Amino acid sequence: MLVSEFDYNLPKELIAQYPTKKRDESRLLLLNRQTGEITETVFKNILNCFHQNDLLILNETKVIPARIFGYLDNKPDRKIELLLLREIENNLWEALSRPAKKLKLGVIIKFKNAQAQILECKGSGIRIVQFSGKDVYKLMREQGEVALPPYIKSKDVDVNRYQTVYAQKEGAIAAPTAGLHFTPELLKELENNGIEIQKIILHSGFGTFRPVKEELVENHKMYFEEFEINEKVPQSVNKAKMEKRRVIAAGTTVVRALESQAIFNNGYWTIKANNGMTDLYIYPGYDFKIVDAMLTNFHLPKSTLLMLVCAFASKEFIFNAYEYAIKNKFRFYSFGDVMFVY
Repeated sequence: MLVSEFDYNLPKELIAQYPTKKRDESRLLLLNRQTGEITETVFKNILNCFHQNDLLILNETKVIPARIFGYLDNKPDRKIELLLLREIENNLWEALSRPAKKLKLGVIIKFKNAQAQILECKGSGIRIVQFSGKDVYKLMREQGEVALPPYIKSKDVDVNRYQTVYAQKEGAIAAPTAGLHFTPELLKELENNGIEIQKIILHSGFGTFRPVKEELVENHKMYFEEFEINEKVPQSVNKAKMEKRRVIAAGTTVVRALESQAIFNNGYWTIKANNGMTDLYIYPGYDFKIVDAMLTNFHLPKSTLLMLVCAFASKEFIFNAYEYAIKNKFRFYSFGDVMFVY
């Protein structure tokens, strides 16, 4: 398949620059894979889309202020940007660097009351960086900023809205955007109506937003991202699969984490508890084993996220839905509206 087959034109005015005033007032596009029907509602009506005893899986990763700025050679005008991707061990991080050509092996970057040394140079501007003088999480809290997507041009966005209400464990550099629409009250309402909720972690990072530069879809390589699935989640998922109840993923990150741990066991698909890294790449032709329905925002053209959603439904159906959304002026991308594909 050609990557160009997953391209589409989006009017710039449909790129959401701000979140909705209230989280659950985003528009919700409903995609029925069995009938091909496309309808719409408002997210606060999501309960109507669930069956009693459905299992909803959320990603409780927390976005960190991962973009930090330093300088070289004690000269503040020689500015360096690091986007911290992943903590390898205490104060040792993998980072995207800019300008990468200045950050050669052994180079030292200065920060206020801290410094970092380049220990390894990898492709795509990625560096392995050793920090000293201050804990990196403290450095981020004092000097870092949340790396909002580049298509969000507004400078006065409330970054707390780029965080789910159930975010717990720090580590993501991009929000699991399908979860941004939930409120505590809505989650409570779901539970009160018999919907089981479990939480996993996938720290969305370079693998999630890395652009596809290959011509052929199959030639792209996903970058590893860290995930955690605790013991409670397989118990719930495996019971649901055995009882033929739906497993609903809130976002593509949840889909990838669950599907990466799928095991065929005693006649049906199960998952296992695990902490680790996944580079699972899902594109059309993939056979879904765990997830029966998903919530997902509208994604960038030619992105791995769009390919994943096209794999879950058909590419034709998803592109029809995107055409409907554009015609009816839905809001796109991170702060935009959302789809329920079932």
